[in-house]
Amino acid sequence: MAPSTARVASGDLAAVLWRLLDASSREDSTAFLTLLDDADGAFAESTDPRWTAWRHTLAARRALIESDPEAAVEAVAAAREALDKCPPSADTALTLAHLAHVEVTADHFDAAMLLAVDASLLTEGPNAGEPTRALHQAHRWLSLSLSGLDLEELAVSHAGRGHRIAAVLPDLADQWQMLQLSAQQHAELAQTLRRRGDSERARALAAVAIAQATEAREMAWDPDPADADLLDVVQAWAMTCTDELDTALGPLRRVRRRVQEHGGLWLRGYTDLVLARLLVRIAQRDDDEEYGEEAMELLVDSAGAFVASGDRRRYRQCLLELGQNSADLGRPAEALHWLEAYRADTGRAHTRGREMWAEMFVRRSRLREAERQAAMLRRHALEDPLTGLGNRRSAERRLGAMRLGQEPLSLAVVDVDRFKEVNDEASHTHGDAVLRRVADLLREHSRTGDEVYRWAGDEFLVVLPTATEAQAVVVMERLRAAVAEADWSDLIPGPVTVSIGVATAPAVGDDDEPAAVVGWRALFDSADLNLFSAKRSGRNRVRAPGVMPSSGDDGGAA
Repeated sequence: MAPSTARVASGDLAAVLWRLLDASSREDSTAFLTLLDDADGAFAESTDPRWTAWRHTLAARRALIESDPEAAVEAVAAAREALDKCPPSADTALTLAHLAHVEVTADHFDAAMLLAVDASLLTEGPNAGEPTRALHQAHRWLSLSLSGLDLEELAVSHAGRGHRIAAVLPDLADQWQMLQLSAQQHAELAQTLRRRGDSERARALAAVAIAQATEAREMAWDPDPADADLLDVVQAWAMTCTDELDTALGPLRRVRRRVQEHGGLWLRGYTDLVLARLLVRIAQRDDDEEYGEEAMELLVDSAGAFVASGDRRRYRQCLLELGQNSADLGRPAEALHWLEAYRADTGRAHTRGREMWAEMFVRRSRLREAERQAAMLRRHALEDPLTGLGNRRSAERRLGAMRLGQEPLSLAVVDVDRFKEVNDEASHTHGDAVLRRVADLLREHSRTGDEVYRWAGDEFLVVLPTATEAQAVVVMERLRAAVAEADWSDLIPGPVTVSIGVATAPAVGDDDEPAAVVGWRALFDSADLNLFSAKRSGRNRVRAPGVMPSSGDDGGAA
């Protein structure tokens, strides 16, 4: 049980900090939040800039867990202001490195890069001093941050430095932790280099990962079961990169069974991703389509797990590999779907800073315009001219303003089945008319208070405030049937159908964990994955996680 606030004196803050850092790296955030609640008062009482910086840094991490990005931004700014008053040292490097990791988690890549550079300079300069726990932990968090920035070579370098420092310190837990991290970073870089065609160096790095995993197992230390499982996954991944495919398959399937039963969401996603990559290799070697299909299902599950756990970097990796593997299986339409999703998410991640400046400029310009002209511009910016529905920008603004967790919220992604055939066999004019009629049917058969948007192309988004999953499925089944049963004979010879994916964010009660609240992007991505499942299982149906798919007349393959 964590100590109460009254018992955490300022002199104990260093010990509490180590416990907080360990808890912050765990998938379950409960221990971190409980310990931080107990230590907040002691952090606030200290006037030392070091502890002021840590108080705001840890507050920023709390805000991200509780899905409060505005509070996180304020806390990060306050932490950076306090860090300006801290002397150059290993302790300051650790704070900078951890704050960089917070910014990576928030997808603020430019800010994270600057913080990581500052932290790295302090770990290498004369002010770093002798090997200490603060110094090796600075390297640890730098490695994690740089990995999140896709700077894997640097991530491996800092993991190695942290391991060498931990090796001369007495704490076995720290030594084991750094061996595990170094093995993982070597395996991940090996995967990247192999994808780029540098097989020789990939095998060399994977061999290092295997050796470090073996060394960790031989230590007189009993790790947490989740950490031990992760080490098993990393070793199997490294064996895959050294072309020991059949040798890695059995152990990886065994650890996956353990992880599926006892592991957290992120670890399940990570294990599925590694197993999918191994199965793809075997499928390519043996021309085995069954393994290829299994890999695709694992990648879809992995993408969903990474979305729900907030790991958008690995979510993007899953999207890219889904696109590549779909193309290899001869499914260009599926490949295009996944690659478009990857491009859109990658674009959001890497152009966010530029978009922020552009938005500020637009807002400043609009202040100089007359009220009537400003209203007209806003309407054009937020309305789809073909259907009269709100467009994607309008939907994103609406969703961004909603507070998830206070009451249930469901999203439904609606896609017109085989719409390309309508354009090809009739005309684009008829295709536009089909989209207008689908939009009208969605509006007509939605509940009062539900909102319909045209998301992109032949894809629509329905926002269902206060709807539970079961209620949303009933509504969307009504919409699906309305489209399927409509008279389309004046536009095209055959019927028009839609496939629908549903995802729901439940209301969070006072006793629920703050981490249960997800952002709307994660909710949308989950609905999109369910749409993909509806397409694959035959189209003209509604799919949600807890509900068996409805079955329409169209039983064609996806």
